[in-house]
Amino acid sequence: MYAVEIRGHVMIAHSLPHPGFGPAQGLHGATYVVDVAFFREALGEMAVVVDMGRAGDFLTEVLAAINYRNLDDLPAFKGTISTTETVAKWIFDRFAEAVAKGDLGEDGKTIRRLRVTLHESHIARAWYEADLPAK
Repeated sequence: MYAVEIRGHVMIAHSLPHPGFGPAQGLHGATYVVDVAFFREALGEMAVVVDMGRAGDFLTEVLAAINYRNLDDLPAFKGTISTTETVAKWIFDRFAEAVAKGDLGEDGKTIRRLRVTLHESHIARAWYEADLPAK
């Protein structure tokens, strides 16, 4: 399987309102390095997995919606605990929608799997990964 990965970063604030999170229950900040990996079985006419520039621009757009924001205040995260895993899934869903709509270009239409990884630090990361529906 072929793969391409792009990278961005985002700074957010949030709280994790569950006793299991100890001091992280209170409002705090996080800076994530965000990797989005695209997978497909075969290359098309241009011999690429996806247009990296287009995918990078879309990642910038997705992250702008949460950058320097308190996730506790955003409707998308109401009623959830905005863990790193939850944020990874939220980003994944934006990309899955873009693939389904053809927003990542002709080559992007045949992406079969996505992985979104959020690096919390040099020693901790979390991700969400899944196959996309076949067309």
